[in-house]
Amino acid sequence: MAFTEIATVEGATVQYRLNPEVKRYTLRDNGFQETQSGNFQLIRPLDATPQSKEGFKLKVTVNKDLKTFKLSITTANGLKSVNLFKDDQHKMSQEKFLFLMDGMISRGVFEKA
Repeated sequence: MAFTEIATVEGATVQYRLNPEVKRYTLRDNGFQETQSGNFQLIRPLDATPQSKEGFKLKVTVNKDLKTFKLSITTANGLKSVNLFKDDQHKMSQEKFLFLMDGMISRGVFEKA
């Protein structure tokens, strides 16, 4: 998956873009870790319980230029992309994804496109 200016996860109706005012320290303050290549990555579980290791993960990678990013929901091992929004079976994970993204919007990382 390539870095883009506007992205969404598979099946979601809301699209996101990076806030033009986002800074490196804003990303670090919100849990992003700097990778060896200089990009910033955030991985958050979307499990119903934090102790569970079988659920899905939200993966966000922001390019080091702070202009483009990648957004995906993957299986627990992070190898396969998943569509949470194809049915209501994963309602709790859908709500957790939307909650996490709304939190990042309110903290100035993303904005709705």
